[in-house]
Amino acid sequence: MRGPGPAAERPAPPARPPAGPSAPVSMRGGPAAPFPRGAAAEAEPVGEHTRGSLFDMVKVAIAMLDAAGRVVLWSPAAEDLLGWPSELLVGRGIDELLADDQRLVARAREAIAAALRTGSWLGLTGLRHRRGPRVRVQVRISVLVDGHGTPFLLVALAEAGTVRAVERDLAVRDALFEQSALGIAVLDTELRYTAVNQTLAEMNGVPAAAHVGRTTGETLPDRAADEISVIQRQVLATGEPVIDVTLTAPVTARPGGYRSISYGRLTDRAGRVLGISGTVMDVTERYRAVAKVEHARRRLALLNEFGSRIGDLLDAGRIAQELAGAAVPRLADFAAVILLQAVAHGDDLLGHGHDRHTALLQLGVAAARDGADVEVMLRRGARVSFAEESCYGRVLRTGVPELLSGAEELAQAADPGDPRTRAALALGVHSVLVVPLRARGIVIGLLVLSRAGRREAFDRDDLAFSVELADRAGSSLDNARLYVRERTAALTLQRTLLPQQVPQPTGVEVAYRYVPGSSGTEVGGDWFDVIPLPGDRTALVVGDVMGHGLRAAATMGRLRTAVRVLAGLDLPPAVLLRHVHELADDLAQGPDEALLATCVYAVYDPAAGLLTVAKAGHIPPVLVSPSRPGPARTGGPLPGGQGQVLELPSGAPLGVGGVPFEAVELQVPEGSVLALCTDGLVESRDKDLDVGLGRLQAVLEKPHPSLQHACEAVLDTMEQGREPDDVALLLARLGRGAEGAQVVGWTLPAEPAAVSRARRLVRGALREWGVAELGDTAELLVSELVTNAVRYASAPIGVRLTLGGVLLVEVSDPLPDPPRERHAADGDEGGRGLELVHRLALRWGSRAEGMGKVVWFEQELPGKEADRE
Repeated sequence: MRGPGPAAERPAPPARPPAGPSAPVSMRGGPAAPFPRGAAAEAEPVGEHTRGSLFDMVKVAIAMLDAAGRVVLWSPAAEDLLGWPSELLVGRGIDELLADDQRLVARAREAIAAALRTGSWLGLTGLRHRRGPRVRVQVRISVLVDGHGTPFLLVALAEAGTVRAVERDLAVRDALFEQSALGIAVLDTELRYTAVNQTLAEMNGVPAAAHVGRTTGETLPDRAADEISVIQRQVLATGEPVIDVTLTAPVTARPGGYRSISYGRLTDRAGRVLGISGTVMDVTERYRAVAKVEHARRRLALLNEFGSRIGDLLDAGRIAQELAGAAVPRLADFAAVILLQAVAHGDDLLGHGHDRHTALLQLGVAAARDGADVEVMLRRGARVSFAEESCYGRVLRTGVPELLSGAEELAQAADPGDPRTRAALALGVHSVLVVPLRARGIVIGLLVLSRAGRREAFDRDDLAFSVELADRAGSSLDNARLYVRERTAALTLQRTLLPQQVPQPTGVEVAYRYVPGSSGTEVGGDWFDVIPLPGDRTALVVGDVMGHGLRAAATMGRLRTAVRVLAGLDLPPAVLLRHVHELADDLAQGPDEALLATCVYAVYDPAAGLLTVAKAGHIPPVLVSPSRPGPARTGGPLPGGQGQVLELPSGAPLGVGGVPFEAVELQVPEGSVLALCTDGLVESRDKDLDVGLGRLQAVLEKPHPSLQHACEAVLDTMEQGREPDDVALLLARLGRGAEGAQVVGWTLPAEPAAVSRARRLVRGALREWGVAELGDTAELLVSELVTNAVRYASAPIGVRLTLGGVLLVEVSDPLPDPPRERHAADGDEGGRGLELVHRLALRWGSRAEGMGKVVWFEQELPGKEADRE
């Protein structure tokens, strides 16, 4: 063995100690005393050995030697450690056990001598196991003295590797406990501290000694202790560890701090619950960093959310309200968005600075609570003004945001007599941000944010974020202003190009509606027109130019003008559409953009009750026949009836070509309602066109108080999800000629005698109607027209007289070629017939009808010329 001190001479072997309890043994250097008894001894009851204890891990073998080194006692643990039974060793010297290694024998003698001299010895050595291998053990020798003063040596043996492992574990435990930057606590089953390290003591602001024997509730303030105690009881009861729970630090630590706590249950090797252990880490900086990142994330989310909410808005008032709503309550308690009146109305921005005369409107407001003072401070739509020297005036003038803190600074920033200022102070407002709303370097308004009550004041980060929010809103607000301006211009142009006054021709009652597009500058090329034609006939037109905006509106105006000019030539519907198509290149928006338009053109003759319709790629009309036949009274109710979608040859859109235009003639009952519209009324994203036309037909089949009410009822059925397109709607109630109008007609053979017969028939009809004074002129002009017809026609000739507001005379023949007026020379015998008609008639013209034509003229009734003059 190795040990301290020099080798000692071997003393004489002592006598064996007497047996029996009468010889007590004491440690060397102290009197012999009996083993203590009483309360101290009875505090820990002696029970059965519990497996899994530390003694099972570190087995300590006991042996007793006399002063001469002979084995007096050899314990069973020693037998297990070295394999030597006690009956082979008791009474034998230690030299025999180590006889194969004389060096080891010498060291063992030195260790025994040192122990006898100093009272103890501790060292490492290697002992031979009975089976051969050496066992490295740690040896502790202690000197015992019996009641007679005889010394004995108590030798404790333990396997060196296991002892080293335990020592290392204890060292690690001590290092972790004392040197750890984490607070560490150990609590028993009653949740009382048994140990805490210095780090935790400093974190709690309570000395380590003051923790021991006390619970968390007795150590920390109530609010902090309650949360921790609940976690401790849960871990002790369930055994489920709690990891990294963040709590607010108690007030005994630094204010505003945060801690992460973790707890786990402690059990021994046998599974008995000993208590719980916990670690506490100061995570204030981490928490604040995470909170800062989360704060930035929430604000970024707010910016993204706000951007998505206003991304497709083109109304300054709605954008202002969305901005105020986004700021409350996440950023402020109260918010107001104040804009230049020019922004709201789509006017041009002022080039000079703002002053107290600048018109401002408060278009966006939001508040975290309601009340009378809130109503005074935040009234939507209110006109506001600011003094030039006030904070608000400075921000408007300079575009530099300002932060106001405190009621005194707030009162000085505006007019103290302003009711809004008094209301803000009454609401407890203590911090205000005044941020400019800018677009292209021009201040177009203010974003005013306020905080009140116990909420912390605004800081520079809040100001920077508010500026970013205001800048995003400023761009959208300026886009809305430009949209309003462009839309107003487009609407003005289109309404200028649409009919300013719609006539109410004879035999037709008209009602119409025009609804502009609802998205962007979606003013399109939808249009309608009502054109009076000769013979009390009326042309009804609805068209749609593809595209939107100013260019489409301008093209629509050119197209409408072309249709009116051609209608004045009294062309049949199909022929008129063909001529408009031939003008497509001239009507297009530009050389690189072809005209693409649809149109439906209908002509109604009230005298004959004849409707002629042709369309060019347009939606078909709807015709509703009355349920009760009878005279149609203008302005009267609609009785309803049976509707139908007119089946017409589709015709290609104007500008496409390749498909001929064809017309359909219909005999319609008096009081029928004809509906012409554009696709914006009946089309939707998810339904067929037939659904919309069926809905239109169903509405018109119902009774209505008037034709105007029917228009409103039709518009009320428009799909909410329809495309944001223009809508043009034209309803016409088809009646007969003017009340009291008289009509008479004849068919004459194509022979010379027809001329004189026509004069007699006209003279007799005029005399019967009481307008014989028109007879001379009427007879002369009729004879000229009938003479032309007889000269060139071989089929019967028709003559019809209509007396209404004027006298209308119509002469029809089967020849399709219209008459041509020419100027006869002085020596010519003929060629003056149409010249007479032109000079003597109020108006005259010709139109195609069937395979032939009709030449007509009008005369004013007696007394009408004087009234007109």
